[in-house]
Amino acid sequence: MRLLITAGPTHEPIDAVRYLANRSSGRVGIAIAEAARDAGHDVRLLLGPTHLPPPTGVAVDRYTTTAELSTLLDRTFDACDALVMAAAVADYTPALGVADPASTKLQRGDGEITLRLRPTPDLVGGLAARRRPDQRIVAFALEPADTMIDRAAAKLARKRVDAIVANPLGTPDRETIDAAWLAPGAPPERSGEIPKSAFARWLLDRVNALMDS
Repeated sequence: MRLLITAGPTHEPIDAVRYLANRSSGRVGIAIAEAARDAGHDVRLLLGPTHLPPPTGVAVDRYTTTAELSTLLDRTFDACDALVMAAAVADYTPALGVADPASTKLQRGDGEITLRLRPTPDLVGGLAARRRPDQRIVAFALEPADTMIDRAAAKLARKRVDAIVANPLGTPDRETIDAAWLAPGAPPERSGEIPKSAFARWLLDRVNALMDS
């Protein structure tokens, strides 16, 4: 199986030295890439800014911003059998009214400043709309624990992906994960609280089953 996996956060530039980010470490996506490599799959990992080293034995492309990730996905998606979209893509990016915010630096003033944000594109939704019938897409949803199943189910229907992995807020800061696998027409499956390396193997079993369906 040719697996395309995304991992890590995006950094959205405010100016030459500042950016908007989230707390994703990329650990889950890297673990999935390692488990897929160990299972003998052909793996390509799109990896965002993280302090963790990329796994050996897989093709790795690096990105920083949502726009850069979008470009990489456009270039690599057609060659994969399944996409596991584990990256924590920013929902918003600064709208500063300048062509290249990375070339400027906001200066300290005497009062408050207002930072306007604009939505980033729905990357996984766009890929779902153009995929081939033989391709499978697994999305991720980070949600409050008490509502994550309902919110993930709504995303599953809205984005029209093959499955979605729901995990609770706080997951990026932990070594373990307690996730749920949601697929159309089936009840949610819970992983239980397990290390992220074990979760990667648990997830890969379900991706393999998706390819056989």
